[in-house]
Amino acid sequence: MSPPTVAKPEPVTLESCDAEPIHVPGSIQPYGALLAFKPDGSLDAWSENVSELLQLSPALACSFEDLKLNAEVTHAIRECITEGFDSSPYSLETVVEGRQFDVIIHRQAEHVIAEFERRDLPSDQIAAFALQAHRVNDRLRRQKTAKSLLEMAVQQLRSATGFDRVMAYRFRSDDSGDVVAEARAETLSSFLGLRFPASDIPAQARRLYTINTMRLIADTNYVPVTLLGAAQNPPLDMSHCVLRSVSPIHIEYLQNMGVGASMSISIVVNGRLWGMLACHHNKARQVPYLIRMACDVLAHVIAAAVQSLDAITLAEQVVESAQARTRFLESLFKADDLLAPLSEHAKSLQTSFRADAALVCHGGKVLTFGDVPASVASAIMNSLPRVGTNLVERIKHDEWPADIQGDLQNWVGLLGLCFEPAAEGWMLLLRVEQNDDCRWSGNPEKRITHGPRGPRLTPRASFEEWQETVRIAEPWSRLELANARQLLGEMHRAANARYAELDRARSQLLAMLGHDLRDPLNSISMAASVLQRSDLEQKLGSRILASSGRMQRLINQVLDVSRVQNGLGLGLFRSPVDLTPLIAEIVEETHTAHPQTRYDTDLQSSVTAMVDSDRIAQLLSNVLNNARHHGNPGAAIRVSLRSDHQRAVIRVLNESRPIDESTAAHLFDPFKHSAVRNLQNRTGLGLGLYIARAIVVEHGGDIRYDYESPHVAFTIELPLTV
Repeated sequence: MSPPTVAKPEPVTLESCDAEPIHVPGSIQPYGALLAFKPDGSLDAWSENVSELLQLSPALACSFEDLKLNAEVTHAIRECITEGFDSSPYSLETVVEGRQFDVIIHRQAEHVIAEFERRDLPSDQIAAFALQAHRVNDRLRRQKTAKSLLEMAVQQLRSATGFDRVMAYRFRSDDSGDVVAEARAETLSSFLGLRFPASDIPAQARRLYTINTMRLIADTNYVPVTLLGAAQNPPLDMSHCVLRSVSPIHIEYLQNMGVGASMSISIVVNGRLWGMLACHHNKARQVPYLIRMACDVLAHVIAAAVQSLDAITLAEQVVESAQARTRFLESLFKADDLLAPLSEHAKSLQTSFRADAALVCHGGKVLTFGDVPASVASAIMNSLPRVGTNLVERIKHDEWPADIQGDLQNWVGLLGLCFEPAAEGWMLLLRVEQNDDCRWSGNPEKRITHGPRGPRLTPRASFEEWQETVRIAEPWSRLELANARQLLGEMHRAANARYAELDRARSQLLAMLGHDLRDPLNSISMAASVLQRSDLEQKLGSRILASSGRMQRLINQVLDVSRVQNGLGLGLFRSPVDLTPLIAEIVEETHTAHPQTRYDTDLQSSVTAMVDSDRIAQLLSNVLNNARHHGNPGAAIRVSLRSDHQRAVIRVLNESRPIDESTAAHLFDPFKHSAVRNLQNRTGLGLGLYIARAIVVEHGGDIRYDYESPHVAFTIELPLTV
């Protein structure tokens, strides 16, 4: 009595389709026979056709030596058992009852498996194919692009194997595949340019295609041959078996395509299924094992060539990205803040990431690089996570919060780098959505049919072209994501260095305040003592007023900086103010305090604006003091006022050399290196222009520096109305 058969897998259901155990089908294709031995050499499983094909009488637990196999085959099985799991597959020829077989012996889990595959092609034809394959491989290695590589491969493969159609697929990041090259019989319609959905190759099949790169189905109408063995044994793992039976769903899929035989060769690059060569024939067609192995070598040559071409392209991209990143980082670590270098290098960073636009957000400020509407920029910023996430990646509408998807227009690709969480600092790289007019090979949706065991997923019945518009931004590549992480790390280090520098500046500020306030306080104390004993009241009173005023200015500046940096604002109290007499008064007060400096004014008769008069006075005083400290001695400071297009334009010019670029980039920063301990302004803290800009910005205006030889010019623009 024959031992009971190993149970076949249950039919695939909707819930289990992706987990179908196709590596343990419990059967083989009928053009060969299979024997499986335990590590001790005893027979554990065999195909039902062993007796017919190999003229053997197998029995459970009998030794491989008792089967009376060909001596060479017996020796190969013994070596595979002896050498253990590190042994490579054995391939040899044998003859049984006048019929030639290719024998493939290999280890799989706890078994040594011997597969006997019928061969009907004479050896000289196989040798001729091997020679031709060698010539093809040499030509493939010389190709310069993946496209030309695959086009040559399909032509040569069809010529050598005689298949009706040979296609080259290239897989996308979503695992769908495009037919990028094709060689076919003239009677067949073309599949070139069509896309096959990822569902055509389920995850478990993709895994097998990666570890077992050659697959032949000699006849799609075959009747599977059952494996026999002990009923209690687990199913035999056939992942590497050349005769392994195929999923019924895949057979139905091929039959729906009108395919009588199929051979697939995987192109695996860096451990990932990069592409595939698919061979189809209208009738049954068995390709001998040795020819298949030569085709497999061809696939390895293609994979090596693709890897080499990709490496060249990758190296070029790496160099470009590294150069852009290096230039940016050089500026970043020299800068007193992060916005200036980000603004300067945003375009080059945008180019290196192949982004269509960029946004830079920091401390409530937003800089836009590219044609991004303000409403879209606002929606994007509102969608950013507030805590816990440093890198955000999106490429589709449904990856965005539902409440803003309608506001994005076509800006759906996002690579967001949070470089300074405390200040809500983000660098956002954006890509527009692409309308990909996809030519599917048939409707990619599979059908559900109902049988005696319930719902069942069935493959597509039609492969006629079916068009669909796919809307998605180009995915961010692994290189771009790696570059983003590296850039983000450097930006974090720069932000930390900036915080450390600010801490040092604050410490320096406190030390300077301690020194600069102590001297005037001592003067006041001494003056008060003298006043009690002398008649020099007027002179000492002037000295007390000067010292007190100096202390008050220092304290007010520190308080203003603290308010601005803590986001409190300066607290404006606006009213209609005629700027002409206000500016004239500030210039006169400054001249009175510093009579050695000349001032030339050119003021429009009346310019009224809604401003905070005290803050505008503070603004003018700071800019005039800056001009006095840095202007050439004896040269006049020019002050002008005009109204232009609903804006008041105030200009202050002092004769001086141009400000060097490195200093000009940080003119309006607090505690800048060029201001602290400046020889021309020994008690300055670099706060005057910083506060001046804060006043202008809070009024909704603008302040800028230009050089108009021989003058340094500061231009202040203020809106006339709120």
